[in-house]
Amino acid sequence: MTSRRRFLKTASLASTAIAFSPSVFVRSASPVSRVDNAAGEDFWEDVAAQYDITPEITNLEGGYWGMMARPVLEAFKEHTERVNRESSYYARTQFGRDVSLILERVAATLGVGPDEMAFSRNATEALQALISQYNRLQAGETVMYADLDYPAMQQAMEELAGRKGAQVATLVLPEPATSMQQIVDAYEEALDARPRTRLLLLTHANNKTGLIHPVKEITALARSRGVDVIVDAAHSWGHVPIDLDGWGADYVGMNLHKWIGAPIGVGAMYIRASGLDGIDRAHGDPGPLDSIRSRLHTGTMNFATLLSVPEALDFQEWVGWERKYERVRYLRDLWVREARDIDGVDILTPDDDRLVGAITSFRLNGGTTGDANREVVRRLAEEHGIFAVARTGVDAGDCVRVTPALYNLPNDLNKLVMALRAMAS
Repeated sequence: MTSRRRFLKTASLASTAIAFSPSVFVRSASPVSRVDNAAGEDFWEDVAAQYDITPEITNLEGGYWGMMARPVLEAFKEHTERVNRESSYYARTQFGRDVSLILERVAATLGVGPDEMAFSRNATEALQALISQYNRLQAGETVMYADLDYPAMQQAMEELAGRKGAQVATLVLPEPATSMQQIVDAYEEALDARPRTRLLLLTHANNKTGLIHPVKEITALARSRGVDVIVDAAHSWGHVPIDLDGWGADYVGMNLHKWIGAPIGVGAMYIRASGLDGIDRAHGDPGPLDSIRSRLHTGTMNFATLLSVPEALDFQEWVGWERKYERVRYLRDLWVREARDIDGVDILTPDDDRLVGAITSFRLNGGTTGDANREVVRRLAEEHGIFAVARTGVDAGDCVRVTPALYNLPNDLNKLVMALRAMAS
């Protein structure tokens, strides 16, 4: 079993290295099968032990934001104390250099250029900037989004269309999706029906049901029709494999405080260099036209939060990227495999490795209303000691989302299965 002391020593050495060469960090783990995950519980118990979780309830709502592992939390406290102690002297003389190195590491880890990345406070801020400052939309053209897209992004698309005199088209995705091609076909049909579409919002790892969209294939489809794509990757990085460059989309917004486990208040915007001129500068920002920095004006951010990003990445790399992807999917499969055989439980995501990660939603006894699903959440908490969350906005009706994380162990998912059996009966 890997010890916490060994991890802290490794993480400390990695954090020291960042000051000199952020490019030395590479993805450290090779893919392992979900069978290997099941057999290696000693390792995963050691990982789970890095989190100080509440004993009051079993948290299966890891999708809201990612709890900091203890080494990250300790680093965050140290950074907070340092920034508070050194105050504006540090902020004005050293922070710019430090955050540039951190941004270089983030970009290198994602396989893109540092001139294509900018920090935001969350994915919503990055995506709203990309949508509201998009300048290629003309009157009479169309913006398109799906029922599974995040409400704040849907609203931003509608505001953009209203301001530009454009139309709004909504795509309803098949439920449950049975194949990657079925999803691509749905987008192709929608784009063919709206030939004047100029901008498409596309969610990678969906927050409502857990469905993963084939971004590369849909983006290629859109670009062949002259449609720009903005990708909502709020739930992607650290959860499922991503490939910003390979996706082909010019615009992406993401979080670091969800699946990367950084402190709350840090996200990122990606603009491919070739797509920069499609986004106006923010709020009259006087920055250069050829710099992504002029596209996102956040004002003062939490210095300690940004300074803690390297420790969050250290922890992810210690766990291993591919190993983590397999682990959270393994935890998802533990409960879904059993729940599919429970009369009255409807699972809303397929089991195709390309179309699902940790997040999966369900309906109980056909309940599709907000009240019905909030009641399921209440009963899970009060009767079974399990925390999940109700989701709304899906065309077929509301649902309950379950999202295991690294601090969960198999018994947590077995507990959920037992609860569903009791509630369904």
